[in-house]
Amino acid sequence: MKNKKSESTKTAPKNTPQSQPGFVFGKKNYLFMIIGLAVIALGFILMSGGGSDDPNVFNEAIFNAQRIHIAPMLVIAGFAIEIYAILLNPDS
Repeated sequence: MKNKKSESTKTAPKNTPQSQPGFVFGKKNYLFMIIGLAVIALGFILMSGGGSDDPNVFNEAIFNAQRIHIAPMLVIAGFAIEIYAILLNPDS
C-alpha cells in the first residue's frame, strides 16, 4: 500500500516559478512619505520655542497663532500625507 504523502509530492510540478521578494512600496510611495515626514518635522519646529530665560517672568509668545493653530495643523496634515503614502497604489 502506498503512502498518501508520497503520492501528493510526486504529482506536484517541480518547475513552478518562485516569486521574488520585492519592495512593498513604489517610488511614489517613498516620495510622499518623505514629504509627509518633512511636513511633520516643520510642524514640530514651528511649535518649539517661546519660552522665557527667566523662570519668574511669563512670556506670552507661547500662545501666538503659529504655535497654537498653524503648527498643529501642519503636523496633522503631515500624518494625513503619510496615510495617503501608505494607501497609494504603487502601480498606478
